[in-house]
Amino acid sequence: MALSIQMIRNPIAAGFLTLALLAVTLSVLPHFAAAENCGRQAGNAVCPGGLCCSQFGWCGNTREHCENNCQSQCTAPSTGGGDVGSIITPALFEELLKHRNDGACEGRGFYTYNAFISAARSFPGFGTTGDATTRRKELAAFLAQTSHETTGYCFIRERQRLQYCSSNQWPCPAGRQYYGRGPIQLTHNYNYGQAGRAIGQDLINNPDLVATNADISFRTAMWFWMTDSAANRVSGYGVITNIINGGLECGHGADDRVANRIGFYQRYCSILGVSPGGNLDCANQRPFNQ
Repeated sequence: MALSIQMIRNPIAAGFLTLALLAVTLSVLPHFAAAENCGRQAGNAVCPGGLCCSQFGWCGNTREHCENNCQSQCTAPSTGGGDVGSIITPALFEELLKHRNDGACEGRGFYTYNAFISAARSFPGFGTTGDATTRRKELAAFLAQTSHETTGYCFIRERQRLQYCSSNQWPCPAGRQYYGRGPIQLTHNYNYGQAGRAIGQDLINNPDLVATNADISFRTAMWFWMTDSAANRVSGYGVITNIINGGLECGHGADDRVANRIGFYQRYCSILGVSPGGNLDCANQRPFNQ
């Protein structure tokens, strides 16, 4: 099974991650920072690109950002397409993730189409921004990275179940563990805390919701993907891999794990009828955590 994600706390690397796929025409990518980035929590700063500032001081375009006591710019930026279901139909979902319900899979019956679409509708910009090619590439990239993390959506939980408690900002209750769970293999207490706050769930006290509730599970992955607050874009699908797990997979030549991520992406792009573009690997990139 894929190693769990290294969530990034370096703000420079995080800025790259949010915007890494412009060259492959993706519109929104994940960002992680150690502090809030807008509103009263950040000197009344406003979010770039017209994004909403949530009551907690985070930029984004989900309902949790733009409603529920949003602080500024409380109308989500307009998007250029329709619902994700207009691209990913039930039949196409089965074709893309065709082995997820194999008998030996822990996740058999868990990662459903309905849960995917329900979660996507909580994030109005997910897979709906830009032209048809842009939207299809974003969905291909999201499904490719998460497919690598879950071995084709076969697994729900990380095999090595450690506590991953490393931040005093999010105290860890006794007995709770924050190992990788769900499509993005959400890891570490501070990520469970931030994701839970964004989607309205207490994931610090109930981390296993990410492994037992498919809608919440997909929503944490989409939160990872959609939270966006940086301003400078860099190119290439490989940069996303670098930010997700660069310390282990990038900067040392060819790596089978990177090849696996690329293979998923190329397959999904082919099924969706778009070109994957270039700059797909991170073999010669310096890992962002160095």
